[in-house]
Amino acid sequence: MSRFFTESEVESSALAWLESLGYAIRHGLEIAPGEPDAERDDYGQVVLERRLRHALARLNPGLPAEALDDAFRRLTRADAPTLEGRNHLLHRLLVDGVTVPTRPTAANTTLLTASPATCATRCPTPRSSAAPARPSS
Repeated sequence: MSRFFTESEVESSALAWLESLGYAIRHGLEIAPGEPDAERDDYGQVVLERRLRHALARLNPGLPAEALDDAFRRLTRADAPTLEGRNHLLHRLLVDGVTVPTRPTAANTTLLTASPATCATRCPTPRSSAAPARPSS
């Protein structure tokens, strides 16, 4: 007889695995809207903005604020005609990185990429949705 796992069992196992990798686990009720440690204004906000912005800044030191804002916009406004397409695009951005133009001087533009794949083992925190910037070729 085959045994099926419940959603609760899968969630508990995933959380235990992530915690063993060094991720800090926060339960939904602790960060829910209206709570002292709320991380969103309402449940319509699916991205925890403060965490994502903090991760981008922490993992990409030296990038100007405008480049970090651009990366944030690209990650939170994946544009595709279908939900499946938006999910695929966001996945690609998280895996391959976000290329953002920066202007170290007025004379040139450098493209930098933030890729979480290079950070997966070095940055095990709940904010590791992006990785250190590296020049694109």
